Amino acid sequence: MPPHTPARHALFPGTFDPFTLGHLDLVTRTQALFGHVTLGVARNPEKQCVFSAEERAELVRGAVRGIAGVEVVLIPGLVVQACEDLGAEVIVRGVRSGTDFDFEVQMAHTNKALLPRIETVLLAPSPQHAHVSSTLVRQIASLGGDASALVPENVARALHARFSPRRS
Repeated sequence: MPPHTPARHALFPGTFDPFTLGHLDLVTRTQALFGHVTLGVARNPEKQCVFSAEERAELVRGAVRGIAGVEVVLIPGLVVQACEDLGAEVIVRGVRSGTDFDFEVQMAHTNKALLPRIETVLLAPSPQHAHVSSTLVRQIASLGGDASALVPENVARALHARFSPRRS
């Protein structure tokens, strides 16, 4: 039997607006691979988010509660700086398509140039979640649809509260 390998620390960054079942699938798979996963909720000034960074972090915490070795933090700046601050050795990103892959490879090379010790691992989604994106979920919810089959229960409640018509 090979000797026990100590757990490694992976950072899974994203805006998570909102956090989906696809994200949750990647978290559980990343935890199984690396042992310790930090979900880094990013502030991206280029994106119009439905939820504030603090709200997104709380929603992610609720969705991953009970999964050992998983924590959630806010990332105020560069992902590589978060890796340094947290002691993470690996960045994990999900890729659903060739377009995602091309973008993530470019980011992996850039992050490697900024922090040579860092590695990036790209994970394909499980087939049942390959079509799920935060953009799709936001569109469904904003048009009054039910996105509960695509997100954790706590996120579905938050989306309903955010987009349900106000009663007078």
